[in-house]
Amino acid sequence: MEFHNKQNKLSKENSPQGMVLIPGGQFVMGKDSDQGADYSPAHTVQIDPFYLDVQEVTNADYFKFCQDTHYELPEYWGTEKFRSGLEFPNYPVVGVNWSFAKEYAEWAERRLPTEAEWEYAARGGLIANDFPTGNDWNIPLRRNTPGKDWQNLIVEAKSFDPNAYGLFDMSCNVWEWVADIYNEKYYNKSPKNNPKGPEKGALRVIRGGSWHSGVTCKKVYFRKALPSNWVDFAVGFRCAKDI
Repeated sequence: MEFHNKQNKLSKENSPQGMVLIPGGQFVMGKDSDQGADYSPAHTVQIDPFYLDVQEVTNADYFKFCQDTHYELPEYWGTEKFRSGLEFPNYPVVGVNWSFAKEYAEWAERRLPTEAEWEYAARGGLIANDFPTGNDWNIPLRRNTPGKDWQNLIVEAKSFDPNAYGLFDMSCNVWEWVADIYNEKYYNKSPKNNPKGPEKGALRVIRGGSWHSGVTCKKVYFRKALPSNWVDFAVGFRCAKDI
């Protein structure tokens, strides 16, 4: 009881602006697969409490970082098609590689969440469900119509219902960089307490799916990875913070 009271006090009084407290706990990460998928085997993980952004980092947020640090603007900045620029202040920033996402997080006195933290938070306390708000996908898939001009269908942050932790868009708007290096066999040897991913590898994990992903990619356990220097119109990020 004392531990939970402490968490409630932290949540109400000390949560950094734009963040929520994710309570520590144990959960089953991944999902068993007979086909040897990289999200298998399902395994029990213990996570310490931490703070997480309620939404993805926006264009307005990232612009402040670039002004302060003189870092270059994202790859697609000023491009309406990619909803990138100050004309779209509340849209998730895209066109940022993993290294720049990490630099932003450090500038904001935060960090990227680990893959385990991300999945734990995305599940919102639900057990064995596929999506952040339940076991059924209830948001219409948005796709470009064949034969017509291609268009970007990213929407503003907080456009979809939050999960039980108060986190918005953990699935479906843009993919999100997390801290971990990717290894397809990592779940076979992942430590139980606060896993941080393998020490070596060429790729970094992204999570959550995006507007043009299929439903499978939007499942809370689904994993994908890209080179750390990759920039993409459908990949953004959010930050975590230690307590």
